[in-house]
Amino acid sequence: MKKNVFFLFVNFLISISLFAQQESKDSVVAKPLNEVIVIGKKAKLYQKQSKPLATIDEYLQQSSKVDMIKRGGYAWEPIINSMATERTLITIDGMRIFGACTDKMDPITSYVEVSNLAEATVVSGQEGGCHGATIGGAIDLKKNESSFSNAGWSADLNAGYESNSNQKIIGSAINYVKESFYVDTDFMLRKADNYFAGNNEEIDFSQFQKFNISASSGFRLDTDKTIKAAVIYDKATDVGYPALPMDVSLAKALITSLSYEYVPAGTTLQSWETKLYYNTITHIMDDTKRPNVPIHMDMPGWSDTYGMYSKVKGVFGSHHFTADVSSFYNRSVAEMTMYPNDPNENLMFMFTWPDVRTLYCGLFLEDNLVLNTNSALLFTASIASHSNKVASQFGLESLQIFYPNMDAVNNRLLGSFSTKYNYTQNGFEYGIGLGYGERAPSVSEGYGFYLFNSFDGYDYIGNPDLYNEQSMESSVSFGYSKSKWSSKLSATFFHISNYIVGAPDANLIPMTIGANGVKVYTALDYANLFNMDLNLDCQISESLKWQGQLVYAYGKESNNRNLPFISPFGYSSAFNYFKNRVSASIAVVGNATQSKFSPYYGENETSDYAILNASLGYSFYVEKSKWNVKAGIENVFDTYYSTFSSWNNIPSKGRNFVLNLNFGF
Repeated sequence: MKKNVFFLFVNFLISISLFAQQESKDSVVAKPLNEVIVIGKKAKLYQKQSKPLATIDEYLQQSSKVDMIKRGGYAWEPIINSMATERTLITIDGMRIFGACTDKMDPITSYVEVSNLAEATVVSGQEGGCHGATIGGAIDLKKNESSFSNAGWSADLNAGYESNSNQKIIGSAINYVKESFYVDTDFMLRKADNYFAGNNEEIDFSQFQKFNISASSGFRLDTDKTIKAAVIYDKATDVGYPALPMDVSLAKALITSLSYEYVPAGTTLQSWETKLYYNTITHIMDDTKRPNVPIHMDMPGWSDTYGMYSKVKGVFGSHHFTADVSSFYNRSVAEMTMYPNDPNENLMFMFTWPDVRTLYCGLFLEDNLVLNTNSALLFTASIASHSNKVASQFGLESLQIFYPNMDAVNNRLLGSFSTKYNYTQNGFEYGIGLGYGERAPSVSEGYGFYLFNSFDGYDYIGNPDLYNEQSMESSVSFGYSKSKWSSKLSATFFHISNYIVGAPDANLIPMTIGANGVKVYTALDYANLFNMDLNLDCQISESLKWQGQLVYAYGKESNNRNLPFISPFGYSSAFNYFKNRVSASIAVVGNATQSKFSPYYGENETSDYAILNASLGYSFYVEKSKWNVKAGIENVFDTYYSTFSSWNNIPSKGRNFVLNLNFGF
């Protein structure tokens, strides 16, 4: 611990000495951009990616800081800096949304589509604190949004097919834009059968079908005042999860928002946005299609969130500042009913989430201080109140079996701060940063009741007495770019105190038939995580570009055990060609053997692999409409493999022929 604190202190002194040497000040330098993954504007979707109708999960995997926990062919769980969703945030246009599944089968990314998103902004550590309390970072999914103009009507039609899983995709978008008004609408439908791993192995219960409808509208009240409204409705049915003991008969979300934006000209205040939002999610787990089920169970869950934020941005001298006041109220409830095989026996019922109500109110402040034309210093700080209440008396009494003195209400105070120094000159850039953050235990960690984890085979029980998890982080980055090539090396170190994990309790009897035992959430003294990535770009010619990526991660906890889902050495290399109407790409993606796995947390060794992907596209005009056709092959050599983040070693897709068609006018 002392070594880690010393390391952070030295970095802080270095950053102070660096910016203290700068004498002149200039407000020209802007805040460095976070990592942005372009997903696509509706009318230009074909220009952005080799596989335009890929899922959001596949787009996010492009980030060197994001991996995906795969439980099947649908709804992968994003992990940022080797941390799962308990320690990270995922928002849609800044809105807080919480899944309704105790098994995390419905990450927030599963409720959006490429047809209604423009980009995903990935931020590391406390740079994601503007969206709430986080440890590992945040992803904000930004919706497509038209600009006011006299463009009038426009439309797009998208269709796709994937041979592996027999997936069929159909989508459309219709927009109407005027100088003072716009409305955007879109629709996307996906239907897939079981997919096949390498060597033609069918993966049972990997089918899914879903549709997504969204609409947004804006009305300009004045040159500097706008009202906007948006809605997303997403519904998935018959979703299989081959890595889990249960499937999903229904996953449904309604996401709505209403916002007011004020953008004055020529003042200290640059913009002021206030948004009200509401979302509701229903999730029903189902085991009726599984053979040899010992006892049938119904496991529905619900999550409702009411929220708001008011964000002000401005410039005062050398200070580029942001102030964000936010609040949300969430209700999370999940239950389980077990049906004995003997009809004369009584049904068994329990709350797995005992109607937990969460009220969060926070203030986030950011100041990007421009020191001169080459350097800037970024400060952030936040403070928030976080309150949990168990609203179900039956659920409260169930937890009081383990915690007799437990109160229904638990109030917490959460804080964070960070500082980062950035320097750029003559193509050279580097950054160095420090941060501190806290998070409250998740609903499952604090109040879960006999949640079965098929990864390690234990039932889990929450612990309302857990302290806040606390993280000290240090980051460094180096980059250099010239006219035709660029490189950037980034590394982040996290020292997390009160690290929340499940610990076996031999005195408790499992509820799930065949479970290895019961784990109760507890806090270890600490855990250390280290993530490093190198990104390379080279513009070989006007039409040909090469991109490379190397990734490495390390994670251990205070008992000297490896942490789970830590990426081994990973790499990717891609050549992209674009000239006139032709586009093409060829890419290799792979991982080394996961030698530092964690048997204690249910992991085993994952073998190394490398897969080859290729695509070819052509665009052309028919009168005033533009067409684009893209075809590709994923996993060209039909390699059989599992990734380090594949739940229970579920194999990934084998060879897959892809065809995407876009038509727009």
